[in-house]
Amino acid sequence: MRSHAPAAALHRPLSRRSFLQIGSLGIAGLTLPQLLKAETAIGTRSSAKSIILIYLVGGPPHQDMFDLKPQAPKEIAGPWRPIATNVTGIQICEAFPRLARIMDKLVVVRSLVGNQSDHDATQVYNGHHPRKPTPAGGWPQLGSAVAKLQGAVDPAMPPFISLCYTCTHGPYNEPGPGFLGPSYAPFRPMGPSRDDMVLRGITMDGLGDRKSLLRSFDSIRRDIETAGMMNGMDHFTEQAFGLLTSSRLANALDLSREDPRVVARYGTGNPKIFMDDNGAPRLPQSLLMARRLIEAGARVVTLNYSKWDWHGGANNSIFKREGEDFPPFDQCVSALVEDLQQRGLDQDCTVVVMGEFGRTPKISDQVGRDHWPQVNCALLAGGGMKTGQVIGATDKIAGEAAARPVTFAELFATLYHNLGINADRTTTQDLNGRPQYLVEDQAQPLKELV
Repeated sequence: MRSHAPAAALHRPLSRRSFLQIGSLGIAGLTLPQLLKAETAIGTRSSAKSIILIYLVGGPPHQDMFDLKPQAPKEIAGPWRPIATNVTGIQICEAFPRLARIMDKLVVVRSLVGNQSDHDATQVYNGHHPRKPTPAGGWPQLGSAVAKLQGAVDPAMPPFISLCYTCTHGPYNEPGPGFLGPSYAPFRPMGPSRDDMVLRGITMDGLGDRKSLLRSFDSIRRDIETAGMMNGMDHFTEQAFGLLTSSRLANALDLSREDPRVVARYGTGNPKIFMDDNGAPRLPQSLLMARRLIEAGARVVTLNYSKWDWHGGANNSIFKREGEDFPPFDQCVSALVEDLQQRGLDQDCTVVVMGEFGRTPKISDQVGRDHWPQVNCALLAGGGMKTGQVIGATDKIAGEAAARPVTFAELFATLYHNLGINADRTTTQDLNGRPQYLVEDQAQPLKELV
């Protein structure tokens, strides 16, 4: 955890300004005293609505997962067969038996249009096409906008947490807070960024030990008292300092505190194995950690899961990779949806799963299913939505939207709506002081869901 103040400043008596900088500490990019004041002023701390956004790195094959075309020619249909779900008339891939049993808790969008064509995660996180004009500083991602508009539910929990691992292919990574600035960047406790979270030798692991943490703050506290500031600190700065000595966040990140049966229900993976070297690890436990963080008070949690950019080559190895990735995906996503319901969180927490584009209808010996921006799919659950349905349809080869095309703006308007934010009326200011709407074209939430 790195302070904004120079390291040397931590070893001499601290000014009030320096203490406020320590109070921000870069946790979720929060400037805590100011944030707490803002929360009190606008009364946003009562909301417990939340989002878990799961990015399938590289673009999942929609026609092999949730939009199968068994009547199409073999070079289009592929080897997978559809199975019935617990909702009459809805079928999904046979590799997803657990999801099929809880289809009444899910929504499949089969007609997501307006996708960009490159490996670029931007649109998944903020809903804006990366090739369209952008305001100075760039669009903020969903979690950054929510952190700005709603602040923290609990002062001991950042409002926006990213569990995304840093991919070696840069465009796979989150786009950042955009014109809102680093104060609204996500708190990132995973991957290489974990090394940044050090304060006088205390890492995130050390945050779980309150006594150790408090001892480490003794010298800082003595500096403050020597300067005669402790009694003069206002209420909000005291709360900011309280966050640093709270174990709430560390406890939520510690899966050893979870019931082993629940951990087994989700499944586990190796965080050191990045799929195809430049993707994300295949980590079912990230979904469990996201649930724990939401339950502890986070508003938005993002995570990246595995690598879905499967191409062909000899013997169409795409289907070998699908056979490896589909079962753990089926297990962990179904576990998350059921877990949220069992804990009474399903009405407040929205889950959305998607990648940056779909895949080509025709299977090539050279490239398998290639990039296909014409249509994409998304999976949603929770949020108090009307689940147990499919929205939209594609043509006979899953190549184009044939009914009810859904835009990213509509999808993100729905996510904001579920958080209690009116996206087509709410604005944030860009770096030039111009108000910018959260979504394009005054898009409305999907009426089928809300």
